[in-house]
Amino acid sequence: MKMKILKSEKKLCTCCMEEHEVKTVQIKEHASYKDRKVDYVATYMYCDAADELYMDETQMQDNDIKMKDAYRRAEGLLTSEDISGIRGKYGITQSDLCTLLGWGGKTITRYESHQVQDKAHDAILKKLDRDPEWFLSLLKEAKGSLTPEAYRKYFNIATMLYEADRDLYLRKAIEASYARYQGNGALNGNTELSLDKVVDVIRYYASSPKITSLFKVKLMKLMWYADALSYKERGFAITGLVYKALPMGAVPVAHNSIIDLKDVPCEEVDMGETNAYHFSLSGVSVFPALSEDDIRILNIVIEKLGKMTKDEIVSFMHKERAYIETAPRDAIPFKYAEKLQI
Repeated sequence: MKMKILKSEKKLCTCCMEEHEVKTVQIKEHASYKDRKVDYVATYMYCDAADELYMDETQMQDNDIKMKDAYRRAEGLLTSEDISGIRGKYGITQSDLCTLLGWGGKTITRYESHQVQDKAHDAILKKLDRDPEWFLSLLKEAKGSLTPEAYRKYFNIATMLYEADRDLYLRKAIEASYARYQGNGALNGNTELSLDKVVDVIRYYASSPKITSLFKVKLMKLMWYADALSYKERGFAITGLVYKALPMGAVPVAHNSIIDLKDVPCEEVDMGETNAYHFSLSGVSVFPALSEDDIRILNIVIEKLGKMTKDEIVSFMHKERAYIETAPRDAIPFKYAEKLQI
């Protein structure tokens, strides 16, 4: 029998009832649970005098959980640690999670200790783990059954998780729409897409007191000018965005998703028959994705174009050779940046 010794300490051995060095050891066990054979590592005490293994109460409980977790893994179920981890992710207690799910008050406690969950409950817990938006909906339904303090705590944590998940999804969707342009330096300005830079460029513009009335149409033109000027001066763009020649001028691919990215300071404004998107950032800000040279180029664009109205910058853009030479709705090649008006 192969044993791994974890520690040895002198104490009363409850196997032989003598005081001596008692080893704590691990042994690979083989067992059968619900007709499935499982392997797991169990922890025991070992008495050299009697050459016997034995367990205290804590080890007995831990070994039972290890055996059942081995079964869970074999069946594709969440382990007790997984379930505890889901609770930890939301910062929610065992009893409050039961309240949210409409389960008996001790159900989660049992699942984290001695009872293996059924497949229906397992599916619900897995959905909860990957879907903070669903957690929020359950939380709102159970609001009257929770203390105000607990509700606020769970709501704040789940909201942060939801926003992070939503931003990750948006980033993947945007990156997928740019996959066709990967390696196409003529259209991406010799720069692979960096959404961190995209966000910081928008934030930098939104923070500038030298830019007036920064709405979406104007922002899109300012972004193109920054990338075009960077390409003209350095041979590569700042962001890696690909711009198309739309009726109002240059607009980046996936522009609607870009303005929804986390940390983009965008406010939707009701204009009566339509909505407009305004960008503003107040207070002290940092822009970690941007280099000093990136910021220098942004400042040039701001000085030249920041005070222009939407109509003025659209008219200015329409005179660019890059816009004139590009077919409507086609991607604008960066080679025309050599003839940039600024």
